[in-house]
Amino acid sequence: MKKIFCTIAAMLTIAAATAQTLNITSGGATYQFPAEQAGPMAFSGGTSLYVLGKTFTIGNITSMFTDNSSVSDNEVKVTYNGTGALVFVAGNIAQYVDVSVSGAHVTITQSDAITNDLIDDGTLSEITYNLYGTSDDGSLTLGGSAKCTVTLNGLTLTNPNGAPINITNGKRIELSVKKDTENTLKDGSSSSDKACLYCQGHLELKGKGVLNVYAYGSKAHGIKSGDYTEMKNCTVNILKSTKDGLSCNEYFLMESGTLNISGVGDDGIQCDIDNDEGTPIAATDAASGGHEDEDTGNIYLAGGDINVAVTADACKCIKSEGDMIISGTNIVATTSGGGAWDSDKLKTKAASCLSADGNMTISGGTLNLTSTGAGGKGISADGIFTLEGGTTTVNTKGNAVVASSTGTLSVVTSSQQLDRYDSDYKSSPKGIKVDGAIFINDGVLNVTTAGAGGEGIESKTSITFNGGQTYVSATDDGINASYNTDTNGTGDLTVNGGYIYCYSTGNDAMDSNGNFYVKGGLIYAIGAGGAEKSLDANTEGGKKLYITGGTLIAIGSLENGSSISGGTCKQTSSWTKNIWYALYNGGTLVAAFKTPSTTTTGSGGPGRPGGGSQSLIVYTSSTPTLTSGVTVSGGTDILGGTMNVNGTVSGGSNVTLSNYSSGGGGGFGW
Repeated sequence: MKKIFCTIAAMLTIAAATAQTLNITSGGATYQFPAEQAGPMAFSGGTSLYVLGKTFTIGNITSMFTDNSSVSDNEVKVTYNGTGALVFVAGNIAQYVDVSVSGAHVTITQSDAITNDLIDDGTLSEITYNLYGTSDDGSLTLGGSAKCTVTLNGLTLTNPNGAPINITNGKRIELSVKKDTENTLKDGSSSSDKACLYCQGHLELKGKGVLNVYAYGSKAHGIKSGDYTEMKNCTVNILKSTKDGLSCNEYFLMESGTLNISGVGDDGIQCDIDNDEGTPIAATDAASGGHEDEDTGNIYLAGGDINVAVTADACKCIKSEGDMIISGTNIVATTSGGGAWDSDKLKTKAASCLSADGNMTISGGTLNLTSTGAGGKGISADGIFTLEGGTTTVNTKGNAVVASSTGTLSVVTSSQQLDRYDSDYKSSPKGIKVDGAIFINDGVLNVTTAGAGGEGIESKTSITFNGGQTYVSATDDGINASYNTDTNGTGDLTVNGGYIYCYSTGNDAMDSNGNFYVKGGLIYAIGAGGAEKSLDANTEGGKKLYITGGTLIAIGSLENGSSISGGTCKQTSSWTKNIWYALYNGGTLVAAFKTPSTTTTGSGGPGRPGGGSQSLIVYTSSTPTLTSGVTVSGGTDILGGTMNVNGTVSGGSNVTLSNYSSGGGGGFGW
């Protein structure tokens, strides 16, 4: 023992004299004490050695040496080298860190003496765990009770039997993906852990590098956190997961960076309410950082790029149990899975690109949402949907899915077949389907649906247009304000402003199950003909279409018994498809517009747009006049290229208009 003591004392004397570092290896980790920090050492009972507050068992020390290595305070370095791992712990935090190493599997536990309060007041410093190297059979398990940072520095780590990174620390964990590095995490099919990258606490994904995640475990999400998850700057590619790509509780906030998700067995991104106490909070709270104790189930997408593709039946690209607020993120979301039967709720369900159990607000960003499976939706929300800005494009391409009384599913290709099924036993493809009210205040919205029952925009409460540009082309109702007893809605449809193009090849262009109010804006509506109208209100229920302002261009009849005031409504039964018309209000050009170039019959037969069998109806605040066959130059093409505003028109010929009668509806209005 005296020899050991003398050897250690000599080493410290040398280290102090030459500004070297004392390295003590124990339990698979090397603790590094700079000479100026080490100070006096003490022995106890001949079995223990104390250095800078760290207790070593003499029998567990495998090596001790001095060198010129540089030590960064508050840092733990883990370097994976195939079948093993080297762990280096800065001396100033040695007393707060316990390490064990088995092959390339590293377990580190922070002492409970480190608390967030001590870190915040500067008494102790936050520990940073820097991970390097490669292993095909390694892992990091990190425990503790205070926030810390884990940095990935070109790490490639596979754990065949569990999560390669398993953070059981329930506090805030910053996972930093170092700039200009590519990092890859994989688990194995035999893993039963919750995720390939698991964090029990609050996870913050940061840095300017790349992280690739492959989760093959039977229960594995790609990335899962027990509390909130935030993302900034880094690129995260979740390329395989048995369950959700990214799953979290409380809330998810993305400020910047790129998130790519594919190859998942369930939802792309899912945020849950952690407990029953959670209540939605205002979108402005995301910017102010007021989330520490919140549990909302909200998703905030404020910047960056998200690309998500899901293939499983009834799965969602992005799903929130609370609200979804999109203010700047560019999103490409695709679903290809079909419908499914919910045996608990005894109803059908379908896939959706964006889905919120609460409200949904879009105020910025560019969104491209595509759903190709049966019954698929672009956007679905149980609460209120509000569009404030950005450009949102929705395409649904599937047919409807229906269920038998036993829950057996089948796909129908005819809209008429859907009438035979109760609402719980069918799921139609819809661009936007919302149980609450819909408000279109600004922004650009493009919705195209194909397949049986393909409605463009539907609310079970009411729809109000205040501004923006809305383009809808649908096989069923283009825009449908419905209601049911659960929503206490009115079924009213109101247009106060904005530009609207709505074309239905198989039903009403714009359909209100309550009253329909046109007070402003510009509407270009094309119904399917026959009994299917351009603007429809629930006359059978004692409701009515009221036109008191704005500008209207309609192909097909208006609802019978409409109330038209505040302007002049005229019509013509002679018009030609696929040419430009110019509409004037009291001699002032309002807009140029083009009639549809295709029809459901291909030839514009009776009751179908395009062949002249339906009337072309125009309404303006003064006296409308119409010129056909004009040439348009300059200006801005809007509404999918069907209309030009602020341009110049030339040529053409005047169209003879007659007064419109709201009783008859014009053309084939029944």
